[in-house]
Amino acid sequence: MKYYLFIVVCFFNSFLYSQIKRNADSVIYYNKLANYNLNNKKFSQAVFYTQKSINFCEINGKRENLAVQTLKLGKIYYNQKKFEEALKNFHKTVSLFDTLKPSCTKVLALHYIGLTNTAKGEYKTATVYYEKAQQLLKELNIEDHADVLNYQIAMALKTNKNLPLAAKTFQKITKKPDNSALIKTKTDSYYQLGLIETQLKRNDSAIIYFDNALEYNAKNNDFVKKSKIVLAISQYYKQNKNYDLAYSYLDEHYQLENYLLKLKNAKVDLNEFEKFKKNQSLNNSIKKESEEKFQLKTYRYSKLVSILAIALISILSLLSLALYKNNIIRNQNNLLLREKNKELILAKNKAEKASKARSEFLSTVSHELRTPLNAINGITHILLEDNPKKKQLKYLESLKFSGNYLTTFINEILEVNKIDSTKVEVENISFNLKELLFNIQSSLKELATANRNYFNLEIDNSIPDNLMGDPTKLSQIILNLINNALKFTQNGHVNVIAKLYSQEDEYATVYFEIVDTGIGIPEDKLQTVFESFSQGSIEVNRKYGGTGLGLTIVKKLIELLGGEIKLKSEVGKGSTFTFKLNFKINNEPLEAIEEVKPYDDKQLMDKSILLIEDNKINQMITRKMLENKNITCEIVDNGEDAVELLKIKRFDLILMDVHLPGINGTTATKLIREFDKTTPVIALTAISLDENRDMLLSFGMNDVITKPFVPDEFYSTIAKFFD
Repeated sequence: MKYYLFIVVCFFNSFLYSQIKRNADSVIYYNKLANYNLNNKKFSQAVFYTQKSINFCEINGKRENLAVQTLKLGKIYYNQKKFEEALKNFHKTVSLFDTLKPSCTKVLALHYIGLTNTAKGEYKTATVYYEKAQQLLKELNIEDHADVLNYQIAMALKTNKNLPLAAKTFQKITKKPDNSALIKTKTDSYYQLGLIETQLKRNDSAIIYFDNALEYNAKNNDFVKKSKIVLAISQYYKQNKNYDLAYSYLDEHYQLENYLLKLKNAKVDLNEFEKFKKNQSLNNSIKKESEEKFQLKTYRYSKLVSILAIALISILSLLSLALYKNNIIRNQNNLLLREKNKELILAKNKAEKASKARSEFLSTVSHELRTPLNAINGITHILLEDNPKKKQLKYLESLKFSGNYLTTFINEILEVNKIDSTKVEVENISFNLKELLFNIQSSLKELATANRNYFNLEIDNSIPDNLMGDPTKLSQIILNLINNALKFTQNGHVNVIAKLYSQEDEYATVYFEIVDTGIGIPEDKLQTVFESFSQGSIEVNRKYGGTGLGLTIVKKLIELLGGEIKLKSEVGKGSTFTFKLNFKINNEPLEAIEEVKPYDDKQLMDKSILLIEDNKINQMITRKMLENKNITCEIVDNGEDAVELLKIKRFDLILMDVHLPGINGTTATKLIREFDKTTPVIALTAISLDENRDMLLSFGMNDVITKPFVPDEFYSTIAKFFD
């Protein structure tokens, strides 16, 4: 079908659009256009086409034509009184003759440079170029029999009101011997002298020059010139109050004008008649030719219609067949696609259910593990504070390490689940990036020293001080990456680099790079190292430890903040992690954040705290930890009793477990706040996937302590409310 369509299109194009190309880009062509616009006083268009002609000559190396065209452009500018542009083109014409044989074109260029300088009032410069033009005429053995150049010089002087010098030049022409070529120039010179003398009010001289002009004009019988001279004489007599002679010459002037007008009309009538006859003949020829063309066109059109009709029928037949086949194939494909879509929907639903079940399972497990883990960590802390025997101390330290390791593992599982379930909210607060990086470096110096690593931090000074973003998640990303670098590097270097990648308006892009000289990552593991529970190999896991979730969290957090992490690594040479993040620039100064002071045991002494906790082991551990600081602790195991007790008794602080039998901790706090708005309430929670700090605070709680407790953080949080 495509083959037939191609044949029809080719035939149609060759039949209708065959034509002969012709090149109209020539000097003659542009000259005609320029002259036409000059005659119609369209000077800008004349300049445009003359410039096109100049460009054509330059491209094709036609230097003689180029000289003529630049002279022409100069004359156009001269007539428009654009003298600087005119001089530029005249000088260009002269310079072109450095490699050409001198000709009249150069003479005219030199002469026009003189005329232009005369028009500008620079007579000395003009005289130099007039002399150069005259000298070149002599070298070319050309005589100016008509003294045209001198006449133009005199006219230029007169135009610029240098009447004495103009008169002197005209007189020089009149003193030359008569010849047939000079008659007209002498007539014009006497006429101009008469006008100059009249202007200078030297009337006696003026009438003599006008009479001489009439005398020389009689030899040429130029009625147009005679009419002008007679009019000038009439005006001369009028100024001298000889009105009879003035009227007589004025009458003669009008008679000459009427005669010239009749001649012009007669010439026009004759031209019109000739033109009419020519047009009539041309119209007949055109009419005949049009009829022949119409007949030929009709024949070709009918032939083309026949061919197109046959082609169209063929194409329609082929299209019908193709559509029929396509319809059968489409119906079959639609049935197949429906089946596949059903399978995909079922698979998608299964995958979503599996993902949801996995997240809920991990969240539940990690949440439920926190309560017994709190007991392990709490009892370990209590035992360590009770001055254990040296033999027991070793086992207790191991137990503390295992508890902390398990806490980190559970926290990371919960973090991954939160990110996967899109329940992580991105903060947008103002922070100082440089200060944040320095603090991270300080916190990891001990780890760097333990592995004998040189830990260096490079920060670009051009990074704005205050940025808007999520400093918590950024800290988590950088801490994880530096921890890995320091852990897998021994006796090496770890460099952390932060550079300003770009800055535009109110936004800055910062480039981060963490480079180490550690064990490196095999090439076949570079893609899987960011997957959950992946650590390159079993040997690495056994030797260095870890959960294998750190890089998973890093990748997910960077993507959450709108970036992309890249990794380059070579076994035995180290690894390089890079990423870029966008921040909004905050031009307002950061609010000063008060440093959290370490707690003092005196702050906690003799305070009374109500513990609302249903787990007996946690009750025992929490009470013991409080009593170790001389705090009085009273325990209630449900929310209802706690609310009733607080209505009749006051405490310095309330520790409220969130998950309680009956009403939960958030509901209990809400009820307490109805009658007690001052007593601090601190939530005790193993934060799950559906919980967050802001949600708990919204119920009236003052702070949150996460299970399992870190003793120093536990005491510091309580101490804040006893200042």
